[in-house]
Amino acid sequence: MIHIECLLGLSAIMMFAGIYGFLTRRSTLAILLSIELMLNAADINFAVFNRMLFPEGHEGYFFALFTIAIAAAESAIAIAIMINIYRQLTHLGVDKLTKLKF
Repeated sequence: MIHIECLLGLSAIMMFAGIYGFLTRRSTLAILLSIELMLNAADINFAVFNRMLFPEGHEGYFFALFTIAIAAAESAIAIAIMINIYRQLTHLGVDKLTKLKF
């Protein structure tokens, strides 16, 4: 059995790696992957706290399942937007996306 502290440490490392990637990357795909990493860290926290607080309950697992479904939908929409940007501008750098501003 894995200790709760190990899982929370793994979740914290994943969250900080996602935040670092989000703040330092210039590619929209790398930013999307960083957001997905942060969502997965939150999913691990849902499962761990569910196991810790309610050992017989399944609420944390259902929250994690809904979060995974929302993340999949968000990824599909974001990739569609990135494909559209690439078709119009032929690059995906965040610092050069000034044409899409209002």
